Amino acid sequence: MMAAKIKTKDKVVVLTGKDKGKTGEVVRVLPSENRVVVQGVNVVKRHQRPTATSQGGIVEKEAPIHVSNVAHVDPTDNKPTRVGFKTLEDGRKVRVSKRSGEVIDR
Repeated sequence: MMAAKIKTKDKVVVLTGKDKGKTGEVVRVLPSENRVVVQGVNVVKRHQRPTATSQGGIVEKEAPIHVSNVAHVDPTDNKPTRVGFKTLEDGRKVRVSKRSGEVIDR
């Protein structure tokens, strides 16, 4: 299994498509489909039929976007960066920004 480069609550920037340049937080990761759901990005309208719990109408929600179309935001200069991995002295494997060498994991 490949290590996850993008996880929930990561700050990402969209590289291509109609939302190019937008940044947002990853809400959900769909590893089986190689897709992520980013807050405020790729918003689509869904026609919702009324149910017992919710009223109907046109609902706006975020649709998944392919993981290759997003990149991490570098913690130092807020520009897109690639992600590498590094093992710390205490044995933890952490994600690192290729741009600045800064550790991304909290």
